[in-house]
Amino acid sequence: MNIFPSTPLAGLRVIEMGQLIAGPFAGKTLGDFGAEVIKIEPPGAGDPLRNWRLLRHGTSVWWQVQSRNKRSLALDLRAAEGQDVARRLIAEADVLIENFKPGTLEGWGLAPERLQALNPGLIILRISGYGQTGPYRDRPGFGVVGEAMGGLRHLTAEPGRVPVRVGVSIGDTLAALHGVIGVLLALHHRTAHGGAGQVIDVALHEAVFNCMESLIPEYSAFGAVREPAGSALPGIAPSNAYPCQDGWVLVAGNGDSIFKRLMTAIGRDDLGGAPDLADNAGRVARVAEIDAAIGAWTQPRTVRAVLDALTAARVPAGKVYTARDIAEDPHYQARDMLLAQATRDGDTLTVPGIVPKLSATPGGVRASAPHLGEDSEAVLRELGLSAEQIAALRQRGIVQ
Repeated sequence: MNIFPSTPLAGLRVIEMGQLIAGPFAGKTLGDFGAEVIKIEPPGAGDPLRNWRLLRHGTSVWWQVQSRNKRSLALDLRAAEGQDVARRLIAEADVLIENFKPGTLEGWGLAPERLQALNPGLIILRISGYGQTGPYRDRPGFGVVGEAMGGLRHLTAEPGRVPVRVGVSIGDTLAALHGVIGVLLALHHRTAHGGAGQVIDVALHEAVFNCMESLIPEYSAFGAVREPAGSALPGIAPSNAYPCQDGWVLVAGNGDSIFKRLMTAIGRDDLGGAPDLADNAGRVARVAEIDAAIGAWTQPRTVRAVLDALTAARVPAGKVYTARDIAEDPHYQARDMLLAQATRDGDTLTVPGIVPKLSATPGGVRASAPHLGEDSEAVLRELGLSAEQIAALRQRGIVQ
């Protein structure tokens, strides 16, 4: 049971069947705020994320973040005995998370209607490439494909050049966060309206599309197709990245009064006082001229000098941070966004802190990421299985 009752999700039991990014990120987020998360992994290699990117002691350091505050049950869901164990677990759970291809749960005899017949209050979060319905539902989908279909990838490029990745798996993460919102909404509804659960259907491309701002209304009203604009913010000026002696700064001088202060700071009161530049529409018409003026001012200066001057002028500006910049930044440290987290291999890693920050019931790291199947026996004993039954499952390879 959860031993941190001050956390907002204390007492909530979550079964996570997903792997890699979207489903497990949703489980991580719930776990950070006190939910008991039991992660079911296939015996053998477990979740492939254990072996992604940079490894330490044979395990991905990404895994240490994604699977903190979770317990690991290595269970073969392709076997009937494994499916029986899963049903027993789910019968006592509040939330089930899965991010398999549509139809996978049904093929295992774990269709939502069957599970909710066992547990009417069960909330099921299903994350997939294209959703559980529609003509594309059976297509395989990853986050990068969702980013493309959702409209994001088309915009992440310099004009005329190849669209590029954002740099992280943003499609998966956005889907996970939408899924967490859905779980919290469903929990509220369950409490307020008689205890019934429901199914939450999140498609990767829809989560991305939901964040695309005015993309479709502009097409609807004007037939306008937004095109790549590099580091600029199309239709809003000035807002861009500008070169310095030793790097780049982002400057957002697009508010009317901010623009005047920015022009004073760079010695261009002629632009700051120009009547046709007093509002955004006028500035957009002359954006190339404004960007050139700002770039001419930043280029001979260091990033530090530019930021000091613009901070003094109350103009929003910032450095383009690397991992080193983040790790050494005092603001990150002051807000507990860089946590020292012990691993079960005896290391200590610096990992991202908890977001969002709640004043009365903050989240936290209660347990480091588990080894594969580390909690299998304990979870099965809590279900009421005897030592002999557990040994038999282990001998047949159903449990590791």
